Amino acid sequence: MIRAERTALVLLAAGRSRRFGAADKLTIPYLGRPLGLHVVVALEAVPFAARIGVVAETALDLTSCGYEVVVNDDPAAGLGRSLRLGVEAALRCDPDAVVIALADMPRVTATQIYRLLDHAVGPDAIVASSDGEVPRPPALFGRAHLPELLAAQGDMGARELVQRGHHIVVPPAELVDVDTPEDLERLIHG
Repeated sequence: MIRAERTALVLLAAGRSRRFGAADKLTIPYLGRPLGLHVVVALEAVPFAARIGVVAETALDLTSCGYEVVVNDDPAAGLGRSLRLGVEAALRCDPDAVVIALADMPRVTATQIYRLLDHAVGPDAIVASSDGEVPRPPALFGRAHLPELLAAQGDMGARELVQRGHHIVVPPAELVDVDTPEDLERLIHG
């Protein structure tokens, strides 16, 4: 088991949201708060060694939530760039592991993160969330994999690493990812 206190959280919030349209989807109200702050609130009690938010152009205020904010000035370079920027910032706290989460996944829970941590053994750990079929974030990467994350390119991010890791099955509702206005409507209206 890797302890939360030795783990850095990297929250990716710099996507271009092309499929959502012109609106900043992370600031759209959902259940009384901006969509992008749901995962922030859900994980606020997890005692991470560091919290890093990678953002582009968003009005989402992660600084007031205790995050070190890193600006991705070239989100068109893909998810890999955001991943690299977040991991570079995380390395400053010399973590045993990094948890990668996405700001557009509003139903992630602290229990889900603790399950990742509980199944992470040693520096070679890769533990991802899954609906039982497809692994996805949130995902944990042990220290040995941080160089691979720093080499991430394009929109593939850490997909290959996640595929070969251990997968923790969680309720599909916790893995909802809001990419389009229709996704948000389904989330709101069930």
